[in-house]
Amino acid sequence: MPKLACVAGEPSGDLLAAPVLSALKQIPDTSNLEVYGIGGLRMQAEGLRSDWPMETLSVRGYVEAIKQLPAILKLRKELITNLLGEDRPDVYLGIDAPDFNLGVELALRKAGIPTLHFVSPSIWAWRAGRITKIKQAVERMLCIFPFETEIYERAGMSATYVGHPLASEIPLEPNPASARQRIKKILNLPTNALDGILISVLPGSRSSEIELIAPIFFETMLALAKRMEGQSLQFVIPVATPRLREPLEVLLKSTLEKNPDLQICLIDGEADAVLEAADVVLIASGTATLQAALWKKPMVISYKVPWLTAQIMKRQGYLPYVGLPNILCEEFVVPELLQDDATPSKLADALLEWLSSPSKLSQLKTRFAEMHESLRRPTGLLVAQAVAQTIVAGKNRVSA
Repeated sequence: MPKLACVAGEPSGDLLAAPVLSALKQIPDTSNLEVYGIGGLRMQAEGLRSDWPMETLSVRGYVEAIKQLPAILKLRKELITNLLGEDRPDVYLGIDAPDFNLGVELALRKAGIPTLHFVSPSIWAWRAGRITKIKQAVERMLCIFPFETEIYERAGMSATYVGHPLASEIPLEPNPASARQRIKKILNLPTNALDGILISVLPGSRSSEIELIAPIFFETMLALAKRMEGQSLQFVIPVATPRLREPLEVLLKSTLEKNPDLQICLIDGEADAVLEAADVVLIASGTATLQAALWKKPMVISYKVPWLTAQIMKRQGYLPYVGLPNILCEEFVVPELLQDDATPSKLADALLEWLSSPSKLSQLKTRFAEMHESLRRPTGLLVAQAVAQTIVAGKNRVSA
């Protein structure tokens, strides 16, 4: 039985990898594949045996990673030992999480195990020097953005553009009315609920993000409601993982004490439905901003990290934007309010600007539709085929 080891380090990686594992079952050479490593509930539903909790790796930023470093290093050492021993795979697939996966891939490749990496590190945005280590660790890079393959080919490395899986999963034409009905049904809301202006608020999928960004987002909701007094305004917040519900409920309670009339709903998961239903989106920087763009939504991107993390990242970055929609469009098509600019007043102003600018909304939807088409590929199948090709090539080398 062929073996695949793969590691996803956070919910976005789990989301990206699940279609790959599903597609592998449809390919004759990998239909009986044994899959193990680290992943979330979506990957496990497709047959992954997750030997360690994915949450250990779900950190962002230098300061946060330092706190979690002993546990991460211990896990990586155990993983490498297992994969070089009784759990030696035919191929290793690292899904994003480059700071963790590149170290694993380097050790495995030195031991003769083929390594693939799905989702290029953002070498086009910051830390471009990483390409030297990537070339040593990764046999083939599987890129989700079309401009990335040229960077690797210039460095003499194999790279394949596979598109972004979200672009295939999200329809080209959103249906906000249907999405609102879905949310109302899940939350058992009355028929006339969510009939006014609906603002989706996505404060992130990590505990550190909820700690740093969510309080500002709740204050923004208060500020916007005050400025739009007399208008029907609803906020819906998808709770990314179960462990985030409690801190969000605490913030919700304190917010409603300040304004009991504020209409805010928490819903477990359902980020796509919440985005599809929205008139405008307040969102933390990350993969979710691409989801919002694929749903053709105007958004305000924000982010906040500890001061030291911000200083380190500032010195290593060279793109003027951090949000994926702006990176892909190569201009500020949506506002980014980061660090000291991430204030409730400024965020409320930016949201209000979208709600009062129908011509800007129309132009944005056109740009996002073009972007959607460029990213639309059978990504899960293309990555699965790369895995299958690597396994077959390995068998051929052995038989020769």
